[in-house]
Amino acid sequence: MFFKQLATREASLSYFFGCAGHGVAVAVDVVAGDEDWFIEEADKAGVEIRYVIDTHVHADHYSGGRALAQRVDAPYCLHESDRDVVRFSFEPLRDGQRLELGNVKIDVLHTPGHTPDSVCLLVTDARRGEAPWFVITGDTLFVGAVGRPDLAGQEAEMAGVLYDSLHARLLSLPDDLEIFPGHQAGSTCGAGLSGKPSSTIGFEKRWSVALALDRASFIAQLTTSIPPRPADMDRIVAANIAA
Repeated sequence: MFFKQLATREASLSYFFGCAGHGVAVAVDVVAGDEDWFIEEADKAGVEIRYVIDTHVHADHYSGGRALAQRVDAPYCLHESDRDVVRFSFEPLRDGQRLELGNVKIDVLHTPGHTPDSVCLLVTDARRGEAPWFVITGDTLFVGAVGRPDLAGQEAEMAGVLYDSLHARLLSLPDDLEIFPGHQAGSTCGAGLSGKPSSTIGFEKRWSVALALDRASFIAQLTTSIPPRPADMDRIVAANIAA
């Protein structure tokens, strides 16, 4: 298995990984303008980009996912709930779905809260073992923080949904599982993000203040410490869902 993390604009983190032996790969959370980087990395590794995935419809940056997918003739993937949101065709992802990339297996976890369509990607390398190795957490769980719940409106309700997603879907995973988030310090998609670009489930459970709160306290904290909305948010979202 090969794995690359790309630090890009708006403190975003993108991912490119896959199975070199079978020559297949996936690109996750591509930022507009970075498409050439993924194509060049695929050429270097001698792999075909089989899937391009956005973990949700982004509000803080323009997505390059659709443009990359068109250039490499791969499906562009979002959670199936986005059928009612976006104005173009895409390959829908459903909770519990498994994507096969040679020895690399990706299990889709629907984790709404930051946005209704948010997904995390649980990744296993069959050559390394049967247990999952890491999870791409998008804007659901960051290092030292969690995603903001207000971008879709109804922040108190969405904060509760986020609490449930975190505790039912992510914090029940093994403590030694690595997490790779969609942003690091400097992003407006959460409050108090660390500059460290990865962590583990166990470390976050031990040290993240938000994850130690009960549900009512979690909702109260998230709805009283919301950062300013991303600049040009409405314009960015409109572009990311446009036909």
